[in-house]
Parts: sequence; C-alpha cells; structure tokens
Amino acid sequence: MIFNKLRTQGFTLIELVVVVAIIGILAAIALPSYQDSVRKGRRGDAKGELMRLVQAEEKWRVSHTSYGTLTDIGGAVANSYYTFAVTANTASAFTITCTPQNDQANDSCGTLSITDSAVITSSEAACGRP
Repeated sequence: MIFNKLRTQGFTLIELVVVVAIIGILAAIALPSYQDSVRKGRRGDAKGELMRLVQAEEKWRVSHTSYGTLTDIGGAVANSYYTFAVTANTASAFTITCTPQNDQANDSCGTLSITDSAVITSSEAACGRP
C-alpha cells in the first residue's frame, strides 16, 4: 500500500525512445522535401541570372557588331551553386548555359540554357518546366 503513494512522476525510458523515434521518422520524411524546395529556389535565382545575362547580351549587341563573351557583358557571376558560360554561336546568336555544382548538382533539372530567343531549356526531360 505504501508503494502506491510513493509513485514517482516523469517519463519512462520507453516513452522517451518512442518520442525520439517519432521525431526521427518525421525528420527523415521532411528533410528531402526541404532540400528539394531549397534547390528549386536556387534554380529560380539561376533563371533570373540567365535573364539578366540575356539583357546584358542585347545591350552589348546594340553597340557592337556581335554578341559578347561573359567577361564582355559583365557577367562574372559569383555563385557557388551554378557556373555560367556564354557561347556566341554567330554574330547574331548566342547560348548561355548554367551548370549546377555542389549540392545543386542533385537538382532534377540539371543544366539550364537560354538562347537569344530567351527560351530557357533544361538538359533533363524529367524537369518538366524549368
């Protein structure tokens, strides 16, 4: 009888293990989704930079006879998630590519590119609409 009155309060080890296991399962589900969202946001930033570089190319072309290089148009982009490159195919056409690096290489869209017609395309068919 005396033992019932001395019941301690708190959590048992099993209850704590169950809570930790539930938190672990929720984290395992949420982390990949969070990482995909972050990559998608970085992809959006890269697409914005591609559009800025297209505008810089057109601005360069107004004063010169051909499209410029990345250095010519002031596009030395400091980005740890993408590298940018400009290929002037002819005097009247160009292609700008945006290659993912580091963790962004796990992005489903792969390499993005844009031409003088300002249409962004992806190297991966699974990307859908880049």
